[in-house]
Amino acid sequence: MGTLRDLQFALQLKIEELRQRDTLIDELELELDTKDELIRRLQEELDRYRATVTLPGPSEAGASTYSCQAVTEDKHAAKGKTIISVPFTVDLQSLAVDSHRSCDKSPESHRLIQAAFLKNDLLKNLDEGEIRAITACMDLTTISQGCYVIQEGTNGAQAYVLEEGKLDVTKDGLKLFTIEPGDVFGELALLYSCTHTFSVSAHTDSKLWVIDRESYQTVLMQSRLNSLSHSMELLSSVPFLRSLPEDVIMKLSDLIEQTHYSDGDYIIRQGATGDTFYIISRGQVKVTEQKPGHDEQVVLSQLCDGQWFGEKALWGEDIRTVNVMASGEVTCLVIDRETFKEIIDGMLFDSCHELQQSQESQLKSDKDPDLLSFSTLNDFQIICTLAVGEFGHVDLVRPRSNPQSLFTMRVLKKELIFNSGQREYILREGRILMEARCSFIARLYKTFRDAECLYVLAEACLGGDLGSLLKDKGTLDESSARFYTACVIKGLTFLHCRGVVYRDVKPENVALDQHGYAKLAGSRCLKKVEAGKKTWTFCGTPGYMPPEIILNKGHSVSADLWSLGVFVFELLSGGLPFSGSDMMKILSATIRGIDHIDFPKTISKSASSLIKKLCRSNPSERVGSQRNGAKDIQKHKWFEGFNWDGLCKRTLIPPIIPKIQHPLDSTTCGHYTEGSVDLNSDWDDF
Repeated sequence: MGTLRDLQFALQLKIEELRQRDTLIDELELELDTKDELIRRLQEELDRYRATVTLPGPSEAGASTYSCQAVTEDKHAAKGKTIISVPFTVDLQSLAVDSHRSCDKSPESHRLIQAAFLKNDLLKNLDEGEIRAITACMDLTTISQGCYVIQEGTNGAQAYVLEEGKLDVTKDGLKLFTIEPGDVFGELALLYSCTHTFSVSAHTDSKLWVIDRESYQTVLMQSRLNSLSHSMELLSSVPFLRSLPEDVIMKLSDLIEQTHYSDGDYIIRQGATGDTFYIISRGQVKVTEQKPGHDEQVVLSQLCDGQWFGEKALWGEDIRTVNVMASGEVTCLVIDRETFKEIIDGMLFDSCHELQQSQESQLKSDKDPDLLSFSTLNDFQIICTLAVGEFGHVDLVRPRSNPQSLFTMRVLKKELIFNSGQREYILREGRILMEARCSFIARLYKTFRDAECLYVLAEACLGGDLGSLLKDKGTLDESSARFYTACVIKGLTFLHCRGVVYRDVKPENVALDQHGYAKLAGSRCLKKVEAGKKTWTFCGTPGYMPPEIILNKGHSVSADLWSLGVFVFELLSGGLPFSGSDMMKILSATIRGIDHIDFPKTISKSASSLIKKLCRSNPSERVGSQRNGAKDIQKHKWFEGFNWDGLCKRTLIPPIIPKIQHPLDSTTCGHYTEGSVDLNSDWDDF
């Protein structure tokens, strides 16, 4: 009996054990389902927040062996490729509302984000108000241990500030270093979409503040527009400035400086010689006078927001008759006499009109060949393929009716253009070049299309480009560099007088015709900008693009003057002034400016002077942007004795006459498919 009871008891225990195991299995299956759902949601979140990443920089004390550089070491930087940020549409009516969107943050989070910005090479160049506005728009996201913030080979549009936790940066599976709280990474993604070559994953559960490219650029655009609008409003309120045209007021707004004063600071001292005019942007000032024989100053008046003082200094040397002191914190808009007179005198001189007449007079004989007027795509024979590009290829072609004439035909795949988001830029380039009639700009004659491709018939410049020439020679002598630079100046002047900014001046975009003359080639960066207005796209080639494009301050034709300075530097030295091992180093060097660059001995003092005057950080201070326009560049010492008239009449002998192996002997000629349709310059139909 005892044995049977023992067996029954043991059986009951086993049954209870099995029941508990079944319960545990049910619980584990439920937990597994929960974790599967968590993984799915985290993967979705990861997909939404994937972005480009840059290595956070070490402190000045050198806590890390890694320098501040882009984790996404972009191949564009090494190869000098043009970058065009895919455009997004900004609704100006909702811009103000969007820019004030705010995510709740503690004071500690605000301080952490702003401190992170201030130690970052790119973001530290934003002003205090811009940093506050961007900080307000950043959203909080959490990443669980082991999950990826970004992965190698993907593109993104966000930048991050780590608040809590630790992140591992790896490449090809090897850990490089750890991102700590207070570090910024991914800032390149705020400028354009680039492929990251590193991965970032959560070492521990982490909290990050994130902002996307569109929000960042929208906030900066609104901030710049608000500042510009406020400056223009203040300038227009001054009686003697009220009658000035809007574009002149805009020019003054660009050149006027914002200066801050603390309580009790003297802005003007009685008896001093002055040459500056002040408008109070924010705050209040006290105007006092010290009478002869009296120790104390007599308060004459109080001035506040929107009021001004010191206007006599704009018209001639002014001995200040009163003191002006800040009452509390004060911000003033300040402009000096020389700058003011430069702008006002420029109203009496229309340099573009004179230059346009000069350009047009030399082009009267440059008419469309009659054979092109009624030609179809099938009228052209393909001699050979000259190059392969991002959206297709370039063929050398000749008309059947005139086999001695040569042209190029760009064959662009529509699908590739649409998928890249570059349709707007392709159309804009075509419209501008179809209207351009300048012997220093490669001509675009006609366009065709079929179901798959866009065909662009253009002038054949078979002498190669300056980039290839520079690669072969290393550097150019001053005479050669001067000739090619003069050709580029003529091409830019033609565009600028029509309100067109080129935005990608570099040797690779300057082609040589069969006679050795240089011409600006077509570029997707071309854009027409209304007088007094600005455009905001991140566009150009790193190393050549000016600070105002990098910092999203808005830019116009003066951006080309900066690039022209870099162009001259490269022709004479064989290298770029703003360079580095990665994209962030290039952009940071550009923002620091030309004054921090050591010029090689191959660049003469006069050439160095021209480059520095072209590469001024303030666009309105660049030589060529003042009242005389390009004539100021032509009169610079570096061009002393240069025959500009001979250049325009093409009587100058170029430095190099290209040796072109004549392709007309080729017996292999192809043809384009039938069924193509003339686009007839109607680019909107594309």
